[in-house]
Amino acid sequence: MISKYEIIIYWSEEDKAFIAEVPELAGCLADGTNYREALANAEIIIDEWLETARELGRQIPEPKDRLVFA
Repeated sequence: MISKYEIIIYWSEEDKAFIAEVPELAGCLADGTNYREALANAEIIIDEWLETARELGRQIPEPKDRLVFA
């Protein structure tokens, strides 16, 4: 399933991997050896995050439009 949550992907020199963060879902992040792998892994982790939240009865945030950082 393709997510509507924003995913931020960047290279981590420390981890020697691309990191994909989902700012709207606390603690939701993935990694990969390349950009596409990090994105694919993030989509999997988003689905798992949402499934776990539902099982635990936790509130699931609505996807926002583009996040703005200053």
